[in-house]
Amino acid sequence: MSDFILKNGIVVTSGRKVRTGNLSVSGSKIAASKGGPQFNLGEKSFVYPSLINTHDHLQGNYRPAVGPKPGNFYLTWLPWDNDLKASDTFKERSNLTREELYALSGYKCLFSGVTTVNDHFPQKLNSGILPTLPVRAFLEYGLNHEATSYDLNWGDGLEIEHQRAADNDWPFITHLAEGFEDEAMDSVDRLERLKILDEFCLFVHCIGFSDRDIEKIAKAGASVSWCAFSNMFMFNVTCKIRKMIQAGVNVTIGTDSSATGSANLLAEIKFGRELYRKLYGEDLAAEQIFKMVTINAAKAFRMQDRIGSLEKGKLADILVLKGKENDPYENLVHAGMEDIELLCLAGKPIYGEKRFIDLLGGTLPAGYTEITVDTRPMFVSGDPAGLYINCRKKIGFKKLLDYLPFEPEPGSPAFEHKPKD
Repeated sequence: MSDFILKNGIVVTSGRKVRTGNLSVSGSKIAASKGGPQFNLGEKSFVYPSLINTHDHLQGNYRPAVGPKPGNFYLTWLPWDNDLKASDTFKERSNLTREELYALSGYKCLFSGVTTVNDHFPQKLNSGILPTLPVRAFLEYGLNHEATSYDLNWGDGLEIEHQRAADNDWPFITHLAEGFEDEAMDSVDRLERLKILDEFCLFVHCIGFSDRDIEKIAKAGASVSWCAFSNMFMFNVTCKIRKMIQAGVNVTIGTDSSATGSANLLAEIKFGRELYRKLYGEDLAAEQIFKMVTINAAKAFRMQDRIGSLEKGKLADILVLKGKENDPYENLVHAGMEDIELLCLAGKPIYGEKRFIDLLGGTLPAGYTEITVDTRPMFVSGDPAGLYINCRKKIGFKKLLDYLPFEPEPGSPAFEHKPKD
């Protein structure tokens, strides 16, 4: 990591007026640069905090999605789990190792501008893999699968996991009210009876919440991860998102895994906004969406002192996007994978156009490769093209994964793969 300056960018961050100017990075943080390369963005590119995905299952990001039979929907998650394990998708994905599935998920995040994600899975199973990913998949969380008797018994139990989170100032993360049977719809009251309903809680899905449940979690200061696509795909309903926002709940956005959810967070943003419009006949403000995938998400992860906004002293998690819309928030909401110009994790460039190659010392160093995205040569941390090709060999055919925005096979017009040892 070195010092650099992004000059004449349109800088967008929560709590500050959008400005055209410079953003300086020193080492891993946003701070006055002591030197290093400078890049003139020409007042054409928007500079945002990189995005945060509050809910994913990184072992499960494989396509096609698995859901109910046409015309049917689930009442709880459990029959879906049975359908998944009996599906051709599950059989096909079993050709890949856990490490390969996690690596694919890391690139699902990276290619959508996400540098921080939670893997909703027990640490004893993912702690050896998450540090190998190109993005920040953190291990500092308390976990439960869901607050019902039929959950998957992840972690050490509701009360112990919550206490561990509270003792360490971590989030306590659990699916909640993911369905409509009695236990699911009693889940908020159950946590209240256990005295573990508070600001450490990050609840996922919440489709079975009553108005009273929303009032309770708002009063407790809990957060919610809204996974609109997955909810509609599995249950044909989502949470009472407008009432949650109006009640002051700290709402964030998650993708869930690609086994039921959107391709990535950029796709989830678009789907969620369109669904909100259909449900309520009005727009969910683009600035509100921006907060949901940046500062709100950082707060839900108990990391708002480190990430989620472009402030001096915070980690230099930076996303630079093409300027296609005049409004900076609409520009983010309408962005696709092809619009990313640069992505940095704690000051380290992990993906970017080759015009930013001076951030890597002027040449491609070990640990980086080149790919072509939308005709643009890009550098990227690791070797996603090699991963993609190897996965195709194991699967036995030219598998297409829509969260990987390039074609790695030789002979394709988009092919450019130059690994550096």
